[in-house]
Amino acid sequence: MVVKPHYLTEKSISDFISAALLEDVGPGDYSTLAAVPAGTQNRARLLIKDSGILAGVALAQHIFHQVDPELRVNVLLEDGSPIQYGDIGMTVEGSARSILTAERLVLNCMQRMSGVATYTHYLNSLIEDTGVRLLDTRKTTPNFRLPEKWAVAIGGGSNHRFGLYDMVMLKDNHIDYAGGIKPAIKATQKYLQENSLSLAIEVETRNLEEVKEVLETGGVQRIMLDNMSPVLMKEAVAIINGRSETEASGGITEKTIREVAESGVNFISVGALTHSVKSLDISLKAF
Repeated sequence: MVVKPHYLTEKSISDFISAALLEDVGPGDYSTLAAVPAGTQNRARLLIKDSGILAGVALAQHIFHQVDPELRVNVLLEDGSPIQYGDIGMTVEGSARSILTAERLVLNCMQRMSGVATYTHYLNSLIEDTGVRLLDTRKTTPNFRLPEKWAVAIGGGSNHRFGLYDMVMLKDNHIDYAGGIKPAIKATQKYLQENSLSLAIEVETRNLEEVKEVLETGGVQRIMLDNMSPVLMKEAVAIINGRSETEASGGITEKTIREVAESGVNFISVGALTHSVKSLDISLKAF
């Protein structure tokens, strides 16, 4: 069973669906209103035309019920289920107009989410015996972050911070603008204290000298090892020696992720989980 991430509340899901329907339906689904008589009842089934990991089932239920609370959804395959061509994910019955209005939003979400979950599951399978946790990033589609991060969780990955507000990450530009690693960390610690904010601090490092400077400054929960070779990462992990969590990031692919995991880091973040995946082929057809 997939555990629902903390950012998935009834309100956050409802707000996402409302914004998406406003974009797609606007003042009215005129194709459906014009062609389909009011009161027409029908049914449709979700047809799988690809292989991978199914995601977006729970979200689809929310969408159908937000469009029309009277729609009856029968889930046949849950989120996280392995799927192949010919599978039927769910059926929906009720107002034909409501099914048609919800159709594209359901498919857009499920196709994209299933692609994310499938790639996440694949990358995770390459490192699952190492104990390293696979993370997503903020490299998500604008206004579609909630479903994409949800899909990462469904695929077996872990979510990094959701936005700029739930964790401090001092990246290279922050450090350069602040005048260096130590000034950036010290200023951050002062700001958090003055504003009564209890947030973890992560600092991006580009070489071993920067790693050592972070350790000397102290007060950092996680050190990011950015674009380092696995050999250099292993050396950095040894220097850190458990004094901080470690996260590998930058250009990590399916060809390199295993070697990176074996360097001893705690986390590996991969932006490609959400920015470079192929959507799965799924359709909704009357039957």
